[in-house]
Amino acid sequence: MSFHETADRDSAYQLGSAALFLATASILAALGFEYIGGYRPCPLCLMQRYAYYASIPALFVALTLFSGGRKGWASVLFIAVAIAFLANAGLGVYHAGAEWKLWDGPSACAADQPLTATAGGLLKDLETIRVPRCDEASWRMFGLSFAGWSVVASLLASALAARAALISIQNRRRSL
Repeated sequence: MSFHETADRDSAYQLGSAALFLATASILAALGFEYIGGYRPCPLCLMQRYAYYASIPALFVALTLFSGGRKGWASVLFIAVAIAFLANAGLGVYHAGAEWKLWDGPSACAADQPLTATAGGLLKDLETIRVPRCDEASWRMFGLSFAGWSVVASLLASALAARAALISIQNRRRSL
């Protein structure tokens, strides 16, 4: 194996690891803001977490496959993660746009109203649960809300995973 092949192999693994670290740090931050900071996520916030929940194990498997010499399968997973985070960035843009009142958000989270129930026990308890509004940012830093930061993290994770896939594919072709 030449120096360039080793360097490319190392960079693909490092990029995939960086995507895994970023995704893990992002979802841990979101959970920290929710459970420690008391910020309740709206339905769109919760939807934006799906890409993280799916991509973290996928990145771990991709890195394991890559280390085991299965660069083709690792590339497939890196590409899937890149697509998932790109779609997630689109969802984050939609959410942030609703917060900035550029367009309407989904009607399911347009009002901070209590849920209504008709009969006893658990259903009665549901009456007191309030669904946070999707069209109001509960927090901003440097002008970006949670949704805006999700866009930034998702685009970066997508780029890292896509680059890892590209290097892995190029490296695989060289070894054939």
